[in-house]
Amino acid sequence: MADRPNPRTPDMGMDAASLYREEIYTDRTAATLRVMRPINTDGSADASRETLYLGEAQIMTNMGPLPVSFEIEASNLADAIERYGEAAKAGIERAVRELQELRRQASSGLIVPPAGAASALTGGGMGGAGGLGGGGKIQLP
Repeated sequence: MADRPNPRTPDMGMDAASLYREEIYTDRTAATLRVMRPINTDGSADASRETLYLGEAQIMTNMGPLPVSFEIEASNLADAIERYGEAAKAGIERAVRELQELRRQASSGLIVPPAGAASALTGGGMGGAGGLGGGGKIQLP
């Protein structure tokens, strides 16, 4: 039994062409900046891909802190630090909009019963009330 792979288990391999070395910088208050440097499989720098700068922040909700991640368009660490504030603001605004949309969808969620469920409750559908034909109001002579 243990030798058969579970079809629901995802492939857990790594993509050797998408390796990054991660460096974390923080001001020890609220800001966290992750620098993702592309590397080759031998650990050397991969100059063919760009370094990524990712910011992290938290917003407080009634359910507790919500982590927010966002990309910072920058060419170097100093540039990323300078642009952190504006990128954080945009990332938080995007997260708030997404939360509002989720709330809207949850509050206006229509519950659609499965096909035939309503007619089963009202006696309509197949055979209708007491087997006298269809359950609709239109009757054929």
